[in-house]
Amino acid sequence: MSANKVYLLDGGTLVIDGYHAFWNRGPGGELRFPCYAVLIDHPDGLYIFDTGYDHAHVERVLPFEKPLQTETQTIPGQLKIVGLKPADINYVINSHYHFDHCGGNIHLTEASTLCHAKELEACGCPQPFEVLGYSDLSFSPEMQQQRGSEVLNALPLDIYTPKFETLGGDQEIAKGLWLFETPGHTAGHYSLMVELKNRRPMLFTADACYSKKNMDLMCISSFHLDPVASLNSMQRLKDLAEKYDAELFYSHDPASYPDYQLAPNFYS
Repeated sequence: MSANKVYLLDGGTLVIDGYHAFWNRGPGGELRFPCYAVLIDHPDGLYIFDTGYDHAHVERVLPFEKPLQTETQTIPGQLKIVGLKPADINYVINSHYHFDHCGGNIHLTEASTLCHAKELEACGCPQPFEVLGYSDLSFSPEMQQQRGSEVLNALPLDIYTPKFETLGGDQEIAKGLWLFETPGHTAGHYSLMVELKNRRPMLFTADACYSKKNMDLMCISSFHLDPVASLNSMQRLKDLAEKYDAELFYSHDPASYPDYQLAPNFYS
Protein backbone atom coordinates (compact mmCIF):
# COMPACT_ATOMS: atom_id res chain seq x y z
CA MET A 1 0.00 0.00 0.00
CA SER A 2 1.31 3.46 -0.90
CA ALA A 3 1.49 6.46 1.42
CA ASN A 4 -1.70 7.78 3.01
CA LYS A 5 -0.74 11.45 3.41
CA VAL A 6 2.16 13.80 2.76
CA TYR A 7 2.66 16.95 4.84
CA LEU A 8 5.10 19.73 3.98
CA LEU A 9 6.58 21.09 7.21
CA ASP A 10 7.59 24.75 6.92
CA GLY A 11 11.09 25.33 8.30
CA GLY A 12 11.60 29.06 7.83
CA THR A 13 13.89 30.83 5.37
CA LEU A 14 17.55 31.60 4.64
CA VAL A 15 19.35 34.04 2.34
CA ILE A 16 21.96 33.42 -0.36
CA ASP A 17 23.21 35.53 -3.25
CA GLY A 18 21.54 35.10 -6.61
CA TYR A 19 24.84 34.13 -8.20
CA HIS A 20 24.95 31.15 -5.84
CA ALA A 21 21.36 30.16 -6.51
CA PHE A 22 21.99 30.40 -10.27
CA TRP A 23 25.64 29.61 -10.76
CA ASN A 24 27.51 32.22 -12.84
CA ARG A 25 24.20 33.52 -14.12
CA GLY A 26 22.42 35.41 -11.37
CA PRO A 27 21.15 38.07 -11.15
CA GLY A 28 23.08 38.88 -8.00
CA GLY A 29 21.75 40.23 -4.73
CA GLU A 30 20.04 38.72 -1.75
CA LEU A 31 17.62 35.90 -2.44
CA ARG A 32 15.52 34.68 0.49
CA PHE A 33 14.42 31.09 0.00
CA PRO A 34 12.29 28.57 1.91
CA CYS A 35 13.36 25.40 3.69
CA TYR A 36 10.96 22.57 4.48
CA ALA A 37 10.72 18.95 5.56
CA VAL A 38 8.45 16.25 4.14
CA LEU A 39 6.38 14.12 6.53
CA ILE A 40 5.00 10.91 5.02
CA ASP A 41 2.25 9.00 6.79
CA HIS A 42 2.72 5.46 5.43
CA PRO A 43 1.25 2.10 6.50
CA ASP A 44 4.81 1.05 7.42
CA GLY A 45 5.38 4.04 9.70
CA LEU A 46 6.01 7.78 9.81
CA TYR A 47 8.87 9.03 7.63
CA ILE A 48 10.50 12.47 7.44
CA PHE A 49 12.54 13.42 4.38
CA ASP A 50 15.04 16.12 5.40
CA THR A 51 14.64 18.15 8.57
CA GLY A 52 15.62 21.73 7.70
CA TYR A 53 18.11 23.81 9.66
CA ASP A 54 18.81 24.53 13.30
CA HIS A 55 18.43 28.26 13.91
CA ALA A 56 21.02 28.47 16.67
CA HIS A 57 23.63 26.69 14.54
CA VAL A 58 23.10 29.01 11.57
CA GLU A 59 23.26 32.09 13.79
CA ARG A 60 26.60 30.90 15.22
CA VAL A 61 28.27 29.52 12.11
CA LEU A 62 26.57 31.01 9.03
CA PRO A 63 24.94 34.27 10.24
CA PHE A 64 25.30 35.77 6.74
CA GLU A 65 22.46 33.43 5.67
CA LYS A 66 20.14 35.51 7.90
CA PRO A 67 17.89 32.74 9.26
CA LEU A 68 14.24 33.51 9.96
CA GLN A 69 12.55 30.69 11.88
CA THR A 70 9.88 30.77 14.58
CA GLU A 71 9.36 28.10 17.22
CA THR A 72 6.39 26.86 15.20
CA GLN A 73 8.73 26.35 12.23
CA THR A 74 11.01 23.94 14.07
CA ILE A 75 10.50 20.19 13.67
CA PRO A 76 8.79 19.87 17.10
CA GLY A 77 6.61 22.89 16.31
CA GLN A 78 5.56 21.60 12.91
CA LEU A 79 4.83 18.11 14.21
CA LYS A 80 2.70 19.59 16.97
CA ILE A 81 0.38 21.28 14.49
CA VAL A 82 -0.39 17.89 12.88
CA GLY A 83 -0.91 16.20 16.25
CA LEU A 84 2.43 14.41 16.52
CA LYS A 85 5.53 14.42 18.72
CA PRO A 86 9.16 13.90 17.61
CA ALA A 87 9.16 10.48 19.33
CA ASP A 88 6.38 9.35 16.97
CA ILE A 89 8.65 9.45 13.90
CA ASN A 90 9.97 6.04 12.84
CA TYR A 91 12.37 6.95 10.03
CA VAL A 92 14.41 9.98 8.97
CA ILE A 93 15.65 10.07 5.39
CA ASN A 94 18.31 12.66 4.64
CA SER A 95 18.78 13.63 1.00
CA HIS A 96 22.25 14.80 2.04
CA TYR A 97 23.92 16.22 5.13
CA HIS A 98 24.25 19.92 4.42
CA PHE A 99 23.23 21.92 7.48
CA ASP A 100 19.89 23.08 6.05
CA HIS A 101 18.69 19.51 5.49
CA CYS A 102 19.69 17.77 8.73
CA GLY A 103 19.41 20.41 11.48
CA GLY A 104 16.18 18.94 12.87
CA ASN A 105 17.49 15.36 13.12
CA ILE A 106 18.55 16.03 16.67
CA HIS A 107 14.90 16.11 17.77
CA LEU A 108 14.08 12.70 16.25
CA THR A 109 15.91 10.52 18.74
CA GLU A 110 13.67 7.45 18.34
CA ALA A 111 13.90 7.30 14.54
CA SER A 112 16.16 5.18 12.37
CA THR A 113 18.15 7.30 9.90
CA LEU A 114 18.45 6.34 6.23
CA CYS A 115 21.08 7.89 3.97
CA HIS A 116 23.38 7.11 1.08
CA ALA A 117 26.61 5.43 2.18
CA LYS A 118 28.65 7.86 0.07
CA GLU A 119 27.00 10.81 1.82
CA LEU A 120 27.90 9.60 5.29
CA GLU A 121 31.45 9.06 4.09
CA ALA A 122 31.66 12.49 2.47
CA CYS A 123 30.49 14.47 5.50
CA GLY A 124 33.06 12.65 7.63
CA CYS A 125 35.86 13.94 5.41
CA PRO A 126 34.56 16.84 3.30
CA GLN A 127 36.49 18.79 0.71
CA PRO A 128 37.74 22.14 2.07
CA PHE A 129 35.04 24.07 0.19
CA GLU A 130 32.35 21.81 1.71
CA VAL A 131 33.19 22.37 5.39
CA LEU A 132 30.54 25.05 5.97
CA GLY A 133 27.93 22.97 4.16
CA TYR A 134 28.73 20.02 6.41
CA SER A 135 29.10 22.15 9.53
CA ASP A 136 26.12 20.84 11.53
CA LEU A 137 27.05 17.36 12.76
CA SER A 138 24.45 17.22 15.51
CA PHE A 139 22.84 14.32 13.61
CA SER A 140 25.87 12.13 14.47
CA PRO A 141 28.00 12.52 17.61
CA GLU A 142 30.29 9.83 16.17
CA MET A 143 30.88 11.92 13.07
CA GLN A 144 31.47 14.97 15.24
CA GLN A 145 34.17 13.08 17.12
CA GLN A 146 35.73 11.91 13.85
CA ARG A 147 35.99 15.47 12.52
CA GLY A 148 37.39 16.67 15.87
CA SER A 149 38.69 20.23 16.08
CA GLU A 150 37.33 21.06 12.62
CA VAL A 151 33.77 20.97 13.96
CA LEU A 152 32.34 24.47 14.23
CA ASN A 153 29.37 23.71 16.47
CA ALA A 154 30.38 20.99 18.90
CA LEU A 155 27.67 19.39 21.04
CA PRO A 156 27.85 16.94 23.95
CA LEU A 157 28.76 13.57 22.45
CA ASP A 158 26.22 11.71 24.57
CA ILE A 159 23.22 13.74 23.38
CA TYR A 160 21.84 10.69 21.53
CA THR A 161 22.98 7.72 19.49
CA PRO A 162 21.39 7.64 16.03
CA LYS A 163 20.59 4.37 14.31
CA PHE A 164 21.93 4.53 10.74
CA GLU A 165 21.02 2.41 7.75
CA THR A 166 23.19 3.25 4.76
CA LEU A 167 21.94 2.66 1.24
CA GLY A 168 23.28 2.67 -2.31
CA GLY A 169 21.63 2.86 -5.69
CA ASP A 170 17.96 3.50 -6.32
CA GLN A 171 15.77 2.02 -3.60
CA GLU A 172 12.08 1.44 -2.95
CA ILE A 173 12.36 1.73 0.83
CA ALA A 174 8.65 1.07 1.39
CA LYS A 175 5.76 0.49 -0.97
CA GLY A 176 5.54 3.59 -3.15
CA LEU A 177 8.50 5.40 -1.49
CA TRP A 178 11.36 5.65 -3.95
CA LEU A 179 14.86 7.05 -3.44
CA PHE A 180 16.66 7.98 -6.65
CA GLU A 181 20.38 8.71 -6.80
CA THR A 182 20.95 12.31 -7.94
CA PRO A 183 24.61 13.07 -7.17
CA GLY A 184 26.53 16.20 -8.03
CA HIS A 185 25.38 18.65 -5.40
CA THR A 186 27.00 16.18 -3.00
CA ALA A 187 28.53 12.73 -3.42
CA GLY A 188 25.60 10.74 -2.07
CA HIS A 189 22.56 12.87 -2.80
CA TYR A 190 19.10 11.27 -2.95
CA SER A 191 15.80 12.61 -4.30
CA LEU A 192 12.49 11.12 -3.16
CA MET A 193 9.33 10.12 -5.00
CA VAL A 194 6.12 9.38 -3.08
CA GLU A 195 3.18 7.58 -4.67
CA LEU A 196 -0.28 8.51 -3.39
CA LYS A 197 -3.72 7.06 -4.09
CA ASN A 198 -5.56 10.15 -5.26
CA ARG A 199 -2.96 12.25 -7.10
CA ARG A 200 0.14 12.17 -9.26
CA PRO A 201 3.36 11.03 -7.59
CA MET A 202 5.29 13.74 -5.75
CA LEU A 203 8.97 13.93 -6.75
CA PHE A 204 11.05 15.91 -4.26
CA THR A 205 14.24 17.13 -5.90
CA ALA A 206 16.00 18.15 -2.68
CA ASP A 207 19.14 20.08 -3.64
CA ALA A 208 19.62 18.31 -6.95
CA CYS A 209 17.53 21.26 -8.15
CA TYR A 210 16.74 24.31 -6.03
CA SER A 211 13.90 25.72 -8.10
CA LYS A 212 11.78 25.49 -11.23
CA LYS A 213 13.81 28.36 -12.66
CA ASN A 214 16.98 26.31 -12.21
CA MET A 215 15.30 23.44 -14.04
CA ASP A 216 13.93 25.60 -16.85
CA LEU A 217 17.34 27.18 -17.41
CA MET A 218 19.26 23.94 -16.74
CA CYS A 219 21.37 26.09 -14.42
CA ILE A 220 22.76 24.49 -11.27
CA SER A 221 23.44 26.19 -7.96
CA SER A 222 27.02 27.02 -7.01
CA PHE A 223 27.10 24.75 -3.94
CA HIS A 224 28.13 21.56 -5.67
CA LEU A 225 30.76 18.87 -5.65
CA ASP A 226 30.57 18.00 -9.35
CA PRO A 227 28.88 20.38 -11.83
CA VAL A 228 28.66 17.83 -14.65
CA ALA A 229 27.02 15.25 -12.38
CA SER A 230 24.70 17.99 -11.11
CA LEU A 231 23.46 18.71 -14.63
CA ASN A 232 23.06 15.01 -15.32
CA SER A 233 20.97 14.66 -12.16
CA MET A 234 18.74 17.56 -13.17
CA GLN A 235 18.14 15.85 -16.50
CA ARG A 236 17.45 12.59 -14.65
CA LEU A 237 14.79 14.32 -12.56
CA LYS A 238 13.15 15.62 -15.72
CA ASP A 239 13.17 12.11 -17.17
CA LEU A 240 11.79 10.56 -13.97
CA ALA A 241 8.99 13.13 -13.82
CA GLU A 242 8.03 12.27 -17.39
CA LYS A 243 8.33 8.51 -16.86
CA TYR A 244 6.12 8.44 -13.75
CA ASP A 245 3.96 11.49 -14.57
CA ALA A 246 5.26 12.92 -11.30
CA GLU A 247 4.95 16.49 -10.05
CA LEU A 248 8.27 18.08 -9.15
CA PHE A 249 8.62 19.77 -5.76
CA TYR A 250 11.74 21.92 -5.46
CA SER A 251 13.80 22.39 -2.30
CA HIS A 252 14.39 26.16 -2.19
CA ASP A 253 11.99 27.82 -4.60
CA PRO A 254 10.55 31.17 -3.45
CA ALA A 255 8.37 31.32 -6.59
CA SER A 256 6.76 27.88 -6.29
CA TYR A 257 6.59 27.63 -2.49
CA PRO A 258 3.52 29.88 -2.00
CA ASP A 259 1.51 27.40 -4.09
CA TYR A 260 2.53 24.38 -2.00
CA GLN A 261 0.09 23.11 0.63
CA LEU A 262 1.77 23.42 4.02
CA ALA A 263 0.91 21.56 7.22
CA PRO A 264 -1.61 21.12 8.72
CA ASN A 265 -2.90 20.75 5.14
CA PHE A 266 -1.74 17.63 3.33
CA TYR A 267 -1.61 15.77 0.03
CA SER A 268 -3.28 12.37 -0.29
